Amino acid sequence: MADIGPSSRTRAGLEWRPHRPVTEIARATPREVAIGLSFDGRPHTVLMATPDNLEELAVGFTVTEAIATYADLLAVTVEAAAEGVLVDVRLAPSSRTRRLRPRTLEGRSSCGLCGVQRLADAVRPLPAVVSRQSFRPAAIERAVAELGGRQPLGRLTRATHAAGFAFADGSLGPVLEDVGRHNALDKLAGALLRAGTDPAGGFVVVTSRCSFEMVEKTARIGCPMLVAISAPTDLAIQRADSAGLTLVALARDDGHTVFSHPERLGLVATDLAEAI
Repeated sequence: MADIGPSSRTRAGLEWRPHRPVTEIARATPREVAIGLSFDGRPHTVLMATPDNLEELAVGFTVTEAIATYADLLAVTVEAAAEGVLVDVRLAPSSRTRRLRPRTLEGRSSCGLCGVQRLADAVRPLPAVVSRQSFRPAAIERAVAELGGRQPLGRLTRATHAAGFAFADGSLGPVLEDVGRHNALDKLAGALLRAGTDPAGGFVVVTSRCSFEMVEKTARIGCPMLVAISAPTDLAIQRADSAGLTLVALARDDGHTVFSHPERLGLVATDLAEAI
């Protein structure tokens, strides 16, 4: 593994507060590094990411972007460079690599589709989620409650996202962090695949808002439910519904909202007329 340095650095600042003197402070900040991702030596994109768990990031990106299956991956190499980090994914010569979605600029940490050139490449067909795993609402509460204590970089910097995998009972497995929400989810996907954990038996929980790319990445690894702390977009709900994915958002201590396929949670909507 290349020596690419720590995930955070301490920076000095001047803190201003009303009715208080200006104070010098030191604050931990997450590193945001250019990660050059290539396939078989051919450059594909540059991701702005926190420089840890880069093998997992590369594996997850390859699968969730529908570039190749996990079985097609032979090796991932990581090399430190003056400008950032170079990560190369080597694919089996016999693999039927899917057409790479062309990009013309770097993928920023806040963006999942930076540089995509064509509308047809932005919103692509999704595989159907076939897992019949069911869950109880209490499992979501448990996963959300545990997630806060599993984010050391987030607690240190207050500037990162996390993506975790919860088993059917809501107990948390791996949790990965990054400055980018898409990167955190790709790292989680890669960690699950490398560990041989079947995503179909649990659900993904993320600290970010739920955009359609987060739905797509969850569906492509065959996970039946995505839980987001924040709100979803309209397209995220559409994509989740069409893919057969249960989408839960606004997951807080006092409850959550199910936007698609509530049957996995055993929920039935109360008739509005009767409620009134």
